Amino acid sequence: MDYASLWHVLIPACLAVGALIGFTGGVLGIGGGLLAIPLLGLVLGMEQQAAQGTALIMVAPAVLLTVRKYNQHDKVDLRAAGAGAAGAMVFTWLGAQVALGIEPVLLRRVYAGFVLCIAMFYFHQSSRKRRKAVRPGGLRRPEDYHSAWFALIGMIAGMTGGIFGVGGSVLVIPILTTMFRLSQTSAQALALTMMIPSTFVALSTYAAHGQADWLIGIPLALGSVLMVPYGVRLAYALPEPRLKLIFACMLLVIMVLLLVKT
Repeated sequence: MDYASLWHVLIPACLAVGALIGFTGGVLGIGGGLLAIPLLGLVLGMEQQAAQGTALIMVAPAVLLTVRKYNQHDKVDLRAAGAGAAGAMVFTWLGAQVALGIEPVLLRRVYAGFVLCIAMFYFHQSSRKRRKAVRPGGLRRPEDYHSAWFALIGMIAGMTGGIFGVGGSVLVIPILTTMFRLSQTSAQALALTMMIPSTFVALSTYAAHGQADWLIGIPLALGSVLMVPYGVRLAYALPEPRLKLIFACMLLVIMVLLLVKT
């Protein structure tokens, strides 16, 4: 597609869409990439790999700003985040290599199935939280666990993020809230922090293979970073069960968008 001929329409549209995605990513702690990927495929006709690479251009600065805002509300455990980041980086590169060799339609379908599984999990969690609230004493913090656990989580998240371009933090968050009993916002902050280095690894890998459109990605990124702080502020204002329910509903919307493109 010749994007230059659509400059006056395309760039403002990308700024507006990026702002919406940035706000959503700030609320849900997902960097916005999960929503950007199906939109790029559906609206601009990008193949799955190109959509994932382009979304990473937007995700990289948005993740940095989102983590900064989360850290202002509640300090991120850098020991746990560093262990997770170390585990994620190599596996992100491996996952990206796998994704670049998969047929685009198959990759999109696998991605949709992954998103559906995460959405169902969060619907279950939201329903359970409404029936029985978590006692404050039942929550734990990252410092309660050995760093090796977070390195292992980082490996799993890195492989997922490499294959799907984004999504590593989406997989990490339910692990941290259930197995490790962290609060939703604490899990979102830690998951995003440990995925910062691997986000840039994934971006450089996709870009090196020509699967990143900078003309689209940069205005998406600019729009996104403008609205991330407002999304994070809302995340801390919402009750945790409602935040989980919003997360699940958003993931279902993403899955439908992916299947429509397929």
